Formats: sequence, C-alpha cells, structure tokens
Amino acid sequence: MDVLKGAANMSEYQEGSMDISEHRRTWAGFVKLTQITIISVVVLLVLMALFLV
Repeated sequence: MDVLKGAANMSEYQEGSMDISEHRRTWAGFVKLTQITIISVVVLLVLMALFLV
C-alpha cells in the first residue's frame, strides 16, 4: 500500500518548486567533459595524421 501513497503524492507536484541547482551543476560538468573529450580526439587525430602518414 505504500506504493499507492507514493503515487498519490506525485499529483501534488507544483511546477517550479524543485531545486535543480545540483542538476544544472552536473549538466555543466558533463558538457565541459564532452568538450574536452572532443577537442582531445581532434588533436589526437591531427597528430596521428602528421606522424603516422
């Protein structure tokens, strides 16, 4: 019966009432890591093209 009580509480959600600062910080970290990874791969490919071909 606890599951039903949890489902009933979900309908009481008010839009804009959640604190998403941690989510935004995590997203910013993910984007930064993705950018660093893409730049690193491009640099690696350029170096491989210069030295291995």
